[in-house]
Order: sequence, then structure tokens, then C-alpha cells
Amino acid sequence: MPKIDLAAVPVKTGSIYPEPYATMMKGRSSLRLADAGGLTQYGVNLVTLEPGALSSLRHWHLNEDEFVMVTAGECVLVDDAGEHPMLPGDCAAFPAGDGNGHHFVNRSDRIAQFLVVGSRVPREVATYSDVDMKVEMAGGKATFTYRDGTPWDGPR
Repeated sequence: MPKIDLAAVPVKTGSIYPEPYATMMKGRSSLRLADAGGLTQYGVNLVTLEPGALSSLRHWHLNEDEFVMVTAGECVLVDDAGEHPMLPGDCAAFPAGDGNGHHFVNRSDRIAQFLVVGSRVPREVATYSDVDMKVEMAGGKATFTYRDGTPWDGPR
């Protein structure tokens, strides 16, 4: 496989989250490296967080493993156990089905970057730890519901 030209990989911004959560993701962007390399069995994304940005809402995956390695700057991993400073070279792993909700926050005054590797399964459910919401991903479509499975129509 030829070397991936990072300058040619489209920068993905925005969020699939419904409002008001989509706006909260301002300052987060990513490069979809696995897609750029033609990989289909797992995802690899290089995520950039501007100062003050969040990677996501705190969440956990039912079916997908997730691995993160900080590559530049510093950020804070926030999970059910608390806050953990993360520097370049620091790694975190989140096994499928483990209900430890997590996300990363850039509290520094510099850009932070991390690599995320995750399995790609045909059907995934992510549950959000701090808001009454979950998402089901199937066939490339995201369906948001409350945790009890009723259709999501805004924060309760």
C-alpha cells in the first residue's frame, strides 16, 4: 500500500450529534486514515482538538473495541474513574461492552492530536454517559434514541 498523503486526506469537521450536542463539538476535526488507505475492517482516525475542544460526549461502545494514542500536545481523558492527563505516547483502551463512558478534552492552550483505532462492526450501539441518549449505527445510518429506546426529540 502506498504512503498516505495526509495533505490529500479530507478534514472531517462537524458532528452527527443532534443539537444542542453538535455545537459542543466545535474545535474537533479528524482525518479518516483507514478510509484514505482503503481499509474496511477497522477505522483509524487522527483527531485534532483545538484548545477547549471535546472529542465527543462521554460514551461507550457495545460492540466495538476502541484504542487511543496521543500523538501531539496534551489532553485529559475523562472516564468513570475520573480525569487522567494524557501526553504524547500515552495510550488508552476501551473494550467493547465495557460501560466506562469516556471522552477527551483539550484544556491546554495548544492543539492536541490523538490516533483512534476502532473495530468496524455492521451494527453498533453507543450509549452516552452524561445525557439520556444513545445511537445505533447500521447500514451507514445513525438513529438516536433515549436510553429506554424511545425516539430522541431533544434533551429531557
